[in-house]
Amino acid sequence: MKPSRLLLIWLTILLAIGIVLGTLQALDVEVPSSLLSINWGLLLALFALSLLDALRLKRLPSPRVQRQMPGSLALGRWSEVRLEVEHDFDQPLLIQIFDHVPDGLTFENLPLDTELQPGQRSLIGYRLRPLKRGHFTFDTCELNLPSPFGLWSGKRLLNLTDHTRVYPDFARLYGGQLLAVDNWLSQLGVRQRQRRGQGMEFHQLREFREGDSLRQIDWKATARHRTPIAREYEDERDQQIVFMLDCGRNMRSQDGELSHFDHALNACLLLSYVALRQGDAVGLSTFASEQPRFIAPVKGAGQLKVLLNGVYDLDSTRRSADYPAAVNQLLARQKRRALVVLVSNLRDEVDEELLNAVRQLSQQHRVLVASLRESTLDDLRHLPVQTLEEALTYCATVDYFNSSSQHHERLIAHGAAVMQARPEDLGPGLVTRYSSWKKTGGL
Repeated sequence: MKPSRLLLIWLTILLAIGIVLGTLQALDVEVPSSLLSINWGLLLALFALSLLDALRLKRLPSPRVQRQMPGSLALGRWSEVRLEVEHDFDQPLLIQIFDHVPDGLTFENLPLDTELQPGQRSLIGYRLRPLKRGHFTFDTCELNLPSPFGLWSGKRLLNLTDHTRVYPDFARLYGGQLLAVDNWLSQLGVRQRQRRGQGMEFHQLREFREGDSLRQIDWKATARHRTPIAREYEDERDQQIVFMLDCGRNMRSQDGELSHFDHALNACLLLSYVALRQGDAVGLSTFASEQPRFIAPVKGAGQLKVLLNGVYDLDSTRRSADYPAAVNQLLARQKRRALVVLVSNLRDEVDEELLNAVRQLSQQHRVLVASLRESTLDDLRHLPVQTLEEALTYCATVDYFNSSSQHHERLIAHGAAVMQARPEDLGPGLVTRYSSWKKTGGL
């Protein structure tokens, strides 16, 4: 409970009058005694009235509040939270509301000032924006309630428990279901390549057309129909993709509002969405995390929800990546041949342990090593060089790129495909590589 502005104003006025009267008396100026009596009387009356007002405030029932919020939020996106408030008083009530928002979420339009009308429910709201993924609990809502005479403001803490989950920003992908797949992918920056050769699954026979390969001709059907007949193939389905997601210290770099880990997670989910729509099975394995997780590859649209629920609370750690242990764990669980996408930030450090792990993994699976590259490096490489310091920075950047290229060539020699991309380009890059492989003979 704290005094209101009205109480402070009255108290200041009466105290100022008392100080003036006392000063005049000290200067031997004649002051009517009735003025002093009136001033003291007003102070005592204000004290009694404020005491009575405080007791009445204590006995007032708290307004009822219900919080309406989404069960899930998208990382970095603004969402609306609504508070429904009502009271049983006969007069309008002006209150201030402050919702206790958990750490990791930022907000706008708090605290809220609103006037509640008798017998009516008031619906007010504020905006919420998650800064990190995970599970969040709202426990308390704070009300500042005015006293009947307006001399005090009482703080009421209401136990109002709600839960929400913050998922990667995947909402933009659902809008793509309303568009043709090719158009949707092109809007994301995914480059569709022309199909070369043929897929693995036979689809139908049709007349030979310009641009068809001679290998597509079915000679028996051609002899029967006395016209060239070609076999038509469709992209191979029922293949498996497993992501090996690095949760270690290499993924803690920050580019903009999102860390490399969040960019990698979004890219994995983007490719999962595309692959599941193509009829492939998608799974995920983490390493260098607090508790390694494994989600077995499964087909169907429902697998996307399984993946989201399995990774929404993942976060990067300060651990170093143990590639041999991660590969052995995956080989023990994933027996069927699959496309394994190892997502990490290799920088310019590729040691023998990683090379041996990739070589071991390539013996059973097709391996794609997707490495993130700091956007700052690209910016440094294109800055004009005018001073010695800028020249040294440019040379160091070029040396870094040359070293990374050499390490990537070593990975390719050990049986892995390598893709390096800026964080914001990783998702479209993975989908482009996946689409290319699907259209040239499967994974």
